[in-house]
Amino acid sequence: MKYIVVLGDGMADEPVAALGGKTPLEYAQTPTMDELAAKGEIGMVQNVPQGMSPGSEVANLSVMGYDPRTDFTGRSPLEALSVGVEMAPDDVVFRCNLVTLTEPEPYEEKVIVDHSSGEISTADADVLMEAIRQQFNDETFQFYTGTSYRHIMVWKHGRLAQLEPPHDHLTKVIGPWLPKEPVLRDFMERSFDILNNHPLNRERAAQGKRKANSLWYWGAGTRPNLRSFQEKTGLKGAMVSAVDLLKGIAVGAGMKVYQVPGATGSIDTNWEGKAQAAIDALLKDGCDFVYIHVEAPDEMAHQGLPMEKVTSIEYLDSRILAPVKQAMERSGEDCRILLLPDHPNLLRLRTHTGDPVPYVLYDSTRQRRTSRRYSEAEAMASGNWEPDGFRLMARFLAK
Repeated sequence: MKYIVVLGDGMADEPVAALGGKTPLEYAQTPTMDELAAKGEIGMVQNVPQGMSPGSEVANLSVMGYDPRTDFTGRSPLEALSVGVEMAPDDVVFRCNLVTLTEPEPYEEKVIVDHSSGEISTADADVLMEAIRQQFNDETFQFYTGTSYRHIMVWKHGRLAQLEPPHDHLTKVIGPWLPKEPVLRDFMERSFDILNNHPLNRERAAQGKRKANSLWYWGAGTRPNLRSFQEKTGLKGAMVSAVDLLKGIAVGAGMKVYQVPGATGSIDTNWEGKAQAAIDALLKDGCDFVYIHVEAPDEMAHQGLPMEKVTSIEYLDSRILAPVKQAMERSGEDCRILLLPDHPNLLRLRTHTGDPVPYVLYDSTRQRRTSRRYSEAEAMASGNWEPDGFRLMARFLAK
């Protein structure tokens, strides 16, 4: 038996007026998802424990079978693992986005325009992060380039701080959301002076692109200590994702990480390359389990783009789920597929909520026959409910 998780980050939503009162999942044309729902078990799962922040770090740990209440030590350390950062037990790691802020006002009066700087390329971001490293790196603080707008700072023997995700405060004046920790606030203000008139940002502005003109800290944490996925399950696992967070979780869990050329974490990602990496993991490289993470629905929701969110869901169906399922059928391998989001990302709010999400458990050897489609309403109507998201993985893998 081969086991496949297909996770559309932030895919769940609420009815949207621009979509005729349907959710993006209901509006999208998703024949493969609907087939799995009709032949498998559909229901709702609570991936974000009550009282925890509804971030992808918490929700994806749940989906992978780790209880965030005991296994979560912060988002940034998980991302740091993916770029090979070594961490001492008392080091504090921070995610630092490259964001777009308005320009003329004093720093605390600026407005956050874009948490992703127009989904800046990793190549452009590395040029700007090198300018940051030249000014800020020393024995205490080290900055590392991640993917696109997502980067890392390590504060050796540092202090934890309460910080706000930038995507939660788009179009708002930033003053109330700035760090209370003076060191972090100082780095952010000084980063604007370094980046706003950097030659690369001047070039981006001339091309009609958004400047990546400030750092923004959030997601602080300390070194994680995850139990090996293979030790927990007896299965050799693999991760296919564009984003450092998921790669870092996989590194921490001892899973094989596939680096897919052209995988961006957005709607322009290499969909076919990610599907092929998952197929290779299962049918060529001896893996028993693959986790395919797709960030695009989440990014489109953060940007408030309903049709683009729909398109990303359709691409997930036709360009990843369908070819992976077809490859398993051609191979003659029995498989189980777990299809779900990690958390909702509401187009109305442009950010995450901690509400339950729809799942499908499909087993090629035990197919049902129902008329259900894959959607939030159909999943709720099923009456199937898992209140502890981390327990769903055990059910998925049960013999």
